[in-house]
Amino acid sequence: MGDTLMAEFGAAAPYLRKSDKERLEAQTRPFDSRNECFVPDEKEEFVKAKVISREGAMVTVQTENGKTLTVREADFHQQNPPKFDKIEDMAMLTFLHEPAVLFNLKERYASWMIYTYSGLFCVTVNPYKWLPVYNAEVVAAYRGKKRSEAPPHIFSISDNAYQYMLTDRENQSILITGESGAGKTVNTKRVIQYFASIAAIGDRKKEAANSPKGTLEDQIIQANPALEAFGNAKTLRNDNSSRF
Repeated sequence: MGDTLMAEFGAAAPYLRKSDKERLEAQTRPFDSRNECFVPDEKEEFVKAKVISREGAMVTVQTENGKTLTVREADFHQQNPPKFDKIEDMAMLTFLHEPAVLFNLKERYASWMIYTYSGLFCVTVNPYKWLPVYNAEVVAAYRGKKRSEAPPHIFSISDNAYQYMLTDRENQSILITGESGAGKTVNTKRVIQYFASIAAIGDRKKEAANSPKGTLEDQIIQANPALEAFGNAKTLRNDNSSRF
């Protein structure tokens, strides 16, 4: 999906997929597949590095921070070629390991692309700010598209689940997991928002005129307080009572 097709996402487009120009520039940078790697780091978990020499099971590298380190071969992780930079589905990585996954999520997050696929899963990184990726224009853009036909998004997961439910109502579900504060409640709201929006298409004006409670979408969104109650429930990670 190039720049022309991404136009239907409106203001959300830059937060879902980078332009053709930006992606081409990233993919054509110099790269040495044999010597570019990731190595462990005390502060950043993993950092990029280049191989200086190899001796037996030990590898000497120079990190991007200018440090020279000697690490075990087991701690040496090859980088993926530039064509995989900010990849939307990490299951497609040539080298699928912890530093490659963390680096890809970090790079996408730095560009405010908070949704990334990992095989069957959609990984979300909390941006802690409002992004214009949930408006009606975005809902319409994901409507009826297969997952491979649009950038990663909770709306894509929702639409695919909705389409499957139309044909197999008993065997479809969306599982939202994560630690306390990871965004489970917010993403649940987005799923409900999507279902409410597509269910109300074509009937909003009619329902608003005939129902004192407003449209179907309005009624479903009013369930948010109940979701917040569950989302704010006490867990092992947010229970501070034992500290006092």
